[in-house]
Formats: sequence, C-alpha cells, structure tokens
Amino acid sequence: MFRSKKIQTPLGEMLAIKSEKGLCMLEFFDGKSTEKQLKEIENLGEILEKDDDILNRLENELNDYFKGNLKEFTIPLDLIGTDFQKKVWNELIKIPFGETRSYKEQSIAVGDLLAIRAVANANGKNKIAIVVPCHRVIGSDGSLTGYAGGKKRKQFLLELESQQLNLF
Repeated sequence: MFRSKKIQTPLGEMLAIKSEKGLCMLEFFDGKSTEKQLKEIENLGEILEKDDDILNRLENELNDYFKGNLKEFTIPLDLIGTDFQKKVWNELIKIPFGETRSYKEQSIAVGDLLAIRAVANANGKNKIAIVVPCHRVIGSDGSLTGYAGGKKRKQFLLELESQQLNLF
C-alpha cells in the first residue's frame, strides 16, 4: 500500500507518494512523465491519500529547501527501478547542493564512460524530483538539457541552489 499527498511549491503543485520503505515518487502534476510514473506505482499497489508523518516531513523539508534553509533532504527513499537506474540515482544524490555534473561526468561516476545515453535515460526515469537531484545534471557545454519538470523549473532550481550556496 502506498500513501500520497499533494504539496504546493513555488514551482507548482507536486504529487508525493511513499511506500512502507520511504518516498518513491515526487513529481510535478504537469510533468512530462508524471502520469506514466504514477501508473508504474499503481501497478505495484493501491495508493491512498492519507496523512503520513514522512510525507508531512517531506512537505516541511521542501518548504525549507525553497526558503534556502535546507541543503540536504533527510527523508527515507524507496528507489523503484532497475539495478542500473538505482545506481545512477544514488550517484545523483551524491552531487553536492549548488553544483552540477555533466552526463559524461555522471557516466564516469557510475563506472562506465560509454554509458552516457543509458545514464541520461535513467535520469529521465527518476521518479523523485528535487530530492534525487537530476536537475543538477547538465549538458557538457553547460546547456540545460532534459528535465521532466521543464527547463524553466530546472533553471530556477539551479539558480536557487547557486544563490543559496553563496549565502552559506
């Protein structure tokens, strides 16, 4: 069984879903892949909109993040995907707040320089926006490529983190 909560952010309403193990989805309602990712979770079990301590904590942490008071999320995660996707997502979590990494650098971190396209595909299947920071991966030329929430949101998140980094 899964629990869900709608969370308002400065970038729009998000849908958060958690399993018994932890957060398994956080996506913008109007995101490119939200509907598909939601169906993947619905195939695993029923989703109930119920009050939940972890989802409430997530909402508080997101509020703190957007206010510039949080650099690292502490809620438990339940990464649902293939072993390779989980490996890529775990490397995303290691990208420090306020920093970016190219897809090539991400491939090297995963341990396979030639897996750039596979890494990009895994990033695109990340179901936990912001907390698993795929927005921190950019093109090797510095371009803002591929973000399911849209390039404007990606730019906002990177600028938010860059500005906050200068305050610490």
